[in-house]
Amino acid sequence: MKKYSTNQLVDIIIALSVERDIDELLKLILTYAMDISSCDGGTIYTLEDDKLYFKHMFTTSRNVSASASEGNISLPPVPLGRTHVCACAALDKELINLSDIYKSTEYDFTGAKEYDKLTDYHTGSMLVIPMVDQKNRVIGVMQLINALDENDNIVPFDKSIETLIYGLSSLVAVYLNNQKLTKAFYELLHSLVQVMVGAIDLRTPYNANHTKTMVRLGEKFIHWLNGQDFDWKFDDEMIDPFLMSIWLHDIGKLITPLEVMEKATRLGDKYDEVMNRITVAILMEEIRGLKNPENKEESEERKRTFERARNFISEINGPGFLPDDKYKELEKIFEIKCTNERGEEIPLLTDEEKQMLSIRKGTLTDEERKKMESHVTYTKQMLSNVHFDGEYTDVPKWAASHHELLDGSGYPEHKKADELTKEVRLLTILDIYDALTAGDRPYKAPLPQEKAFDILNSMAEEGKIDKGILDLFYRSNVWQD
Repeated sequence: MKKYSTNQLVDIIIALSVERDIDELLKLILTYAMDISSCDGGTIYTLEDDKLYFKHMFTTSRNVSASASEGNISLPPVPLGRTHVCACAALDKELINLSDIYKSTEYDFTGAKEYDKLTDYHTGSMLVIPMVDQKNRVIGVMQLINALDENDNIVPFDKSIETLIYGLSSLVAVYLNNQKLTKAFYELLHSLVQVMVGAIDLRTPYNANHTKTMVRLGEKFIHWLNGQDFDWKFDDEMIDPFLMSIWLHDIGKLITPLEVMEKATRLGDKYDEVMNRITVAILMEEIRGLKNPENKEESEERKRTFERARNFISEINGPGFLPDDKYKELEKIFEIKCTNERGEEIPLLTDEEKQMLSIRKGTLTDEERKKMESHVTYTKQMLSNVHFDGEYTDVPKWAASHHELLDGSGYPEHKKADELTKEVRLLTILDIYDALTAGDRPYKAPLPQEKAFDILNSMAEEGKIDKGILDLFYRSNVWQD
């Protein structure tokens, strides 16, 4: 056994603690254990579904190095049973130290002996260590072969190293278990996010497409950005949190009224009521003309007035801009009165319908727009009840700030440039770009991509969005697909 100073052992523990790749960690602990014990070979297994799977194998004297991750181990897994020594170590959770496997009658070493014959190798001493985590669960097994003295003669494994190697193997077991728990947590988190986005999809398909498109653009842009020679890059551990903030940025729309989210016209679900009222008014004039022939000419003129109003309302009901001349004509219609089925004279349009038809651009009234904009507040409230830690700490803040603008004219908190990180600025650009170009919005037609960038550039010139990030996004060409 080699002598190790306290500093060397600390260095080993630090190396194990900073290694994030599980395969590399297993390889690392195996090489350390082989070095500490001065042995010629070693194998490390992981326990999965009641079987021990080969992960890494080393034989120094034969220059053998094989790893399952590299695809050069074809050995079948070892079932948990009493015949194989590695399985016994796992079942009993006890270290096994054999001075000579050829003198052992307790375990089945047929495979090892056959290997010796085929390769002219001699397997002698063996040290088998179960990797047990903090909950006394076996995560895997480490098997060391042929301890060597200073003259490279095979000797039994020194019992004084058993505690050290067992401790290192347990340290790795704890780490692996923590890794599994972490992975399970993040898989659960991602699953919940997918479920919530799916819930929005069930309410209104266009919004889920919007989120998925933003995630796709975000992934591709980050990949492009990290391949360029720029100071700004996304570290590996920050990529998933940023994409998570995109997945969650519209989660507040789970609470937003559907009739507002999908309002494709100015009148929305009031359109049929208006058309029915006009139809009734025309029929009432028809009846009046028949009952009172002396009023027929007047009734015909009123019918034509209602028909012109019906055609004009249908024309301007869409989301387009309402110019001054159209607005003046609309004001005349606001003065029209009609007769209902009970013979009562009523306004052709209610105050609410007048307000809806008076929208200059888009389909939402001021009140409806406030309801729509409140989805960001809902997003913040919902995410504030979820514990985001570590690299994910800023996810709620990023997600809830995607409608903020650099000049403070955004919402809901009117944040300014010094409060908006690059992540938020990028998320905002992705959100606006897809909103402009999306072809599945019920209330607007998609803009050509270059026209969308004209609008984005105008916003950048006005100091609303980040010009530098917008230029990078345009240069990346990820939007062209």
